[in-house]
Amino acid sequence: MRISKTTLAAQGATSGFVLLWGSAAIFTRLGLDNASPLALLIVRFAIALTALSIIGGLRKTLLPAKRTRVRVALTGLMLIGGYSVCYFRAMSDGVTPGAIATIMGIQPILTLCLTERRLQGMRLCGLLIALAGLVLMVWQSLIASRLPFSGVACALAALGFMTFGTIMQKKNRQSPAEILPMQYGISLLLCLFLLPTETVHLRLNAAFITSALFLGVLISVVAQLLFYRLLSAGSIVNVTSLFYLVPVITAVLDYLLLGNRLPWSGIAGMTAILLGIMLVFRAPQKPQRIAS
Repeated sequence: MRISKTTLAAQGATSGFVLLWGSAAIFTRLGLDNASPLALLIVRFAIALTALSIIGGLRKTLLPAKRTRVRVALTGLMLIGGYSVCYFRAMSDGVTPGAIATIMGIQPILTLCLTERRLQGMRLCGLLIALAGLVLMVWQSLIASRLPFSGVACALAALGFMTFGTIMQKKNRQSPAEILPMQYGISLLLCLFLLPTETVHLRLNAAFITSALFLGVLISVVAQLLFYRLLSAGSIVNVTSLFYLVPVITAVLDYLLLGNRLPWSGIAGMTAILLGIMLVFRAPQKPQRIAS
């Protein structure tokens, strides 16, 4: 069977996005060990904005179309700025990565309920199986979590920002390279505005620089560009369901790089996630309520 170049490109984009996004947690932890959340985000967003401005300068398109700028800015404020600030604040307030991952795991199900005209059994079943697998993978982290009210509130806010920001971004038909500079610019301004609310510290060492460059270039630019292209080309539910694969990639990298083995519950959870994602992608797509 002959595979078209378009199919190979789509598979490559999907694999690249999942691999990069899955490795982000390790470098985020490395960065937060050497800086406060807002300090890390400011450096990360500044690096991303610089790289995207260079790309935009070469393309001679630094700004989106005039009639869309308000919507683009609001989308970036939710999907990039608001989500990142709330996610990092939840971690700094003591919510464990496993608890945050479980809360964020509700997003594909919430997206399905908000965007599908009629809920489809196979897709919903696949998402629920993947969510159950996610809980199994992070079970030890869930047990250890203190779930402070402020941290849970930030994690729920991150869930809302990511869900509605993704739905808004799906409506945008412009090239990702045209809209991301404005979105990272507004997100950087948000972090600077919030700076007085946090005790800022930063250790400028090799670990922090490595973390900031990886997050600023490979995650905020490359992975975000891939994410936007996947959104524009495919089903929003299918694309958001890929986030269930993030802890799988993180666990594999954690074993390969740090030698930390998964318990049997984690292996069972990983299997359930893969099975659930297969069901989501095998189900025929239904019409969505998203307007252009």
